[in-house]
Amino acid sequence: MKLVVQRVSKAKVEVDNKVVGEIKRGFLVLLGVTHEDTTENADYLVKKLCNLRIFSDENGKMNLALKDVEGELLIVSQFTLYADCSGGNRPSFINAAGPEKADKLYEYFCTECEKKGIHVEKGIFGADMQVSLVNDGPVTIVLEK
Repeated sequence: MKLVVQRVSKAKVEVDNKVVGEIKRGFLVLLGVTHEDTTENADYLVKKLCNLRIFSDENGKMNLALKDVEGELLIVSQFTLYADCSGGNRPSFINAAGPEKADKLYEYFCTECEKKGIHVEKGIFGADMQVSLVNDGPVTIVLEK
């Protein structure tokens, strides 16, 4: 499982010109699932993400987590995180989990984040989505398990 975490001052995802998920301060998370991923991988990354201290404290140091700043999550499934371009210029997505497994782990991940007391907005799994954001910093971190 791979996460691309972007600290944002706002972010939204649209499907067919309709906003389906929107947050203010928090993280936009692009989530990719591979064949070997399990709920244990998801649990590890939920804990890591929800406790990630990348918001500035009163001294300007990255020392605060989502709960400390009343941050939100916008989580978007993105199988292209497992693109393999090593064999040419056209990516292969053979390393990405199939839709059934990926959707199940995506929903599990989102639910587990909500259980940590964090407000979660989502994209629509498998949809053609337009994602917009204001990256705060910019700060972008990749987490993988």
